[in-house]
Amino acid sequence: MKKTVNTESIPIKLWLDDIDEETLEQAKNLANLPFAFHHIAIMPDAHVGYGMPIGGIMAAQDMVVPNAVGVDIGCGMCAQKTSITEITRDDLLSIMGMLRKSIPVGFKRHKKKQDKKLMPRPEEGFSLSHLPVVEQEYENARTQIGTLGGGNHFIEIQRGSDNYIWIMIHSGSRNLGFRVAHYYNKLAAKLNTEWNSEIPGNWQLAYLPIDSDPGRCYLQEMKFCVEFALANRKLMMERIREAFTLNFEKVEFGSFINIAHNYASLERHYQKKVIVHRKGATSANKGEMGIIPGSQGSNSYIVRGKGSQESFKSCSHGAGRKLGRKQAQRRLDLQEEKKKLNEMQIIHAIRNKDDLDEATSAYKDIDKVMANQKDLVDVVETLQPLGVIKG
Repeated sequence: MKKTVNTESIPIKLWLDDIDEETLEQAKNLANLPFAFHHIAIMPDAHVGYGMPIGGIMAAQDMVVPNAVGVDIGCGMCAQKTSITEITRDDLLSIMGMLRKSIPVGFKRHKKKQDKKLMPRPEEGFSLSHLPVVEQEYENARTQIGTLGGGNHFIEIQRGSDNYIWIMIHSGSRNLGFRVAHYYNKLAAKLNTEWNSEIPGNWQLAYLPIDSDPGRCYLQEMKFCVEFALANRKLMMERIREAFTLNFEKVEFGSFINIAHNYASLERHYQKKVIVHRKGATSANKGEMGIIPGSQGSNSYIVRGKGSQESFKSCSHGAGRKLGRKQAQRRLDLQEEKKKLNEMQIIHAIRNKDDLDEATSAYKDIDKVMANQKDLVDVVETLQPLGVIKG
């Protein structure tokens, strides 16, 4: 940890020393929520978000804040090691060509609904009728399971420090999570106005009591979206394994590693049960395997959590943005960014000026981010990008 800010109702613990003013202001708003518990933790990849900073962790007493989870509920990473140690550029191009045919990217979706067996089920004791937004969007979601999406979502083929080829995916709950998030944030804002909440509306931190019908309903729909996001990544990984199998005579796959970074969960911290909101942050319990990606031109990491109580047993979810999307498109030089990736011999996804929002220079230095959280995780494997698919 780099610094503690003690000017607000509860402390703010920072794992970075270069936080911008807007992100810090959002962290201060969190620290002044009447139900925020013990302290706010801000990870080294932090940057401004809607209401709550990306890279923030807030524990809340008896309340859940939809905007402190975000619109891509359950978004996260998965990774799997292969038994391959040699892969050519032609192999990469062949596999990536297959994946572009089997995995829709960006706003695209499957033309046919996928098998219902691939979809998650509501928690025991609940049915779709208890989940109004999920029930409404369920059939649409069947066309989106096994799809990548856009923005910073990606599929990467990587070489590990163990010399094996790895597969990594970053994706979330697609339109389903967006619909759930939007519905409950709007409902929370309406109810907070009716309750004459002391929390300013421009903070974008409307809340729901977890013992209220809306609060209970949000938590159930959120959990379904987290499971849907996992099912989405699993189906994409299955399609990637199929492509590898068709390109190599013999290939085996290691354990499936999965970690989510936009969700809220009931946990015990500092002898109290609280709702821990992780927005652009992942759990890092002692011994837990995790994934911290860089950018398409930098390393990613398989990590093992240390279970730090100061971070609510959490760590960063990636490198974090240095430039906003529009800023990157305006400021960065297309030829320079392509040159960097070409020199690294990466099959990359930077083709035109619109792609510069995902250029390496739009992101923070992943090495510095990792150095700032040595107290939170140990590095198990370092992964270098070879081929990248983006939306």
